[in-house]
Amino acid sequence: MSRQIKLAAFLPGGGQHIAAWRHPDAPADGATNFEFHKQLALTAERGLFDAYFLADNLTVGLGAREGGNGKIAGFEPVTLFAALAPLTTHLGFIATASTTYEEPFTLARKFASLDLLSNGRAGWNVVTSAGDETAQNFNRDVQPNHADRYARAHEHVDTVKALWDSWEDDAFIRDKQSGRFHDKGKLHDINHKGEHFSVKGPLNVPRPVQGHPVVVQAGQSEDGRGLAAHSAEVIFTAHQKLETAQEFYRDIKARVAAVGRDPDQVLIMPGVAPFVGHTKQEAQEKYQRLNDLILPEDGVALLNGLAGQTLDIRGYPLDGPLPPSRETEGLKSRQALIARSPTRTTSPSASSTSGWRRRAATTPSSAAPRKWPTCWRNGSPARLPTASTSCRHGCRAHSTTSST
Repeated sequence: MSRQIKLAAFLPGGGQHIAAWRHPDAPADGATNFEFHKQLALTAERGLFDAYFLADNLTVGLGAREGGNGKIAGFEPVTLFAALAPLTTHLGFIATASTTYEEPFTLARKFASLDLLSNGRAGWNVVTSAGDETAQNFNRDVQPNHADRYARAHEHVDTVKALWDSWEDDAFIRDKQSGRFHDKGKLHDINHKGEHFSVKGPLNVPRPVQGHPVVVQAGQSEDGRGLAAHSAEVIFTAHQKLETAQEFYRDIKARVAAVGRDPDQVLIMPGVAPFVGHTKQEAQEKYQRLNDLILPEDGVALLNGLAGQTLDIRGYPLDGPLPPSRETEGLKSRQALIARSPTRTTSPSASSTSGWRRRAATTPSSAAPRKWPTCWRNGSPARLPTASTSCRHGCRAHSTTSST
C-alpha cells in the first residue's frame, strides 16, 4: 500500500496568530461564533483533512491581561466537537484535555461519548497543563513540578484506556422479549489503585466505536517524549530546522520500539503555518500584514509566557536580543525552542503564531487528487462511518471506500 500524508487542521476560531482576529476578513467574534467553526469544519472536510485539532487552556491564557488577544475565551473543545460531529462525515476531532486537572473517569466519559456521537472520529490530545495561573483555578497556588505532572499523566492515560475497556464490544443485548439489556459477563471493573488514582469502574458509557479514541501528544521534553512513546499514536511537534526535526523523529521511533510498540503505528506530524500567494512576494506580504496587526504589549506578553513567564524585557529594544531567563516548571520544550532560536529577539512577531510553528510562504501547485483520510493506526483507507466494517486493526468505524 502506498503511503499517504496525514493532514490535521489546527483551527482555533480566534485564529492561531495572536492578531488574526483583527484581520479584515476574520470575524471579530470567531472564538465563540459557532457558524464560523461550522464553516471551518466543513472546509477542512471538503479539503480532505484527516482531523480538526483544537488546543485548550484552563485559564484565560498567555497575554490575556493586555487586552488584545482574541483567544482568551472560547468554547470547551469536546462540547464544540460534539456539536460539529453530526454536521460532518469523515473529519476526525482531536480535543485537548488535561491529565493534571481532570480525573480519569470524567475524561474517559467525555471522549467515549464524543467517539459514539461522531461514529468513531474522536481523538484525545493529552496535555499536562503548565502554569501557576492554571493551578490557581484548581485549588493550588503553584503548578506541580514537571516530573510529577508527567508521572501522573502516565498513570492517567493507562487508567482512561482501562475504563474504555470496561464493556466488551458486544456486551449490550437489548432484548425486549427476554428483558436482558446487557451480558453481565462482558462488563468489567478496572479496580485500579495507583500512586495518583484509585478508580473502581466500570465506565458508564459503552465501549467507544474505535475501542480507544486516537491518543495524541505533543510533549517535546525528555518526559514528554517518554509519555509519547508509551501512549501516543499521533505526535504533534514544532521545529524550526530540518536537522532537529529529523533528530526528534529518529528519537521517538527508537523510544517507541524500546517499549515494545511498532514504530510504524506512531505518526509524527510537524506543525507548519502556511501563507499562500500567487507569488512568494505576495505570500510574504500576507504574513507581514498579519504581523503588523500585533499590538506590541500583546506580543511581548505572549513571548514572555512561552519563555516561562520569567522574561523581563522592560528597557530592552523590541528588535534586540532577548535577555536571559531562568527555566521554569512550565512549557520546557517551548522555553528550549526559544533559547536556541537563531532569531531570538524581543520582536512581538517572533512569537506571533503562539506555538512557534515553522512558517512557510508558498505558491499553489498542482497535485494529484487526495483520497479520503486513512486509518491513523495502520494507514488503511478509512472512509467513515459504518459500524459494520473494520480496518485491519479492528476499528469498527473504518471502511475501505476512497474518493478524489
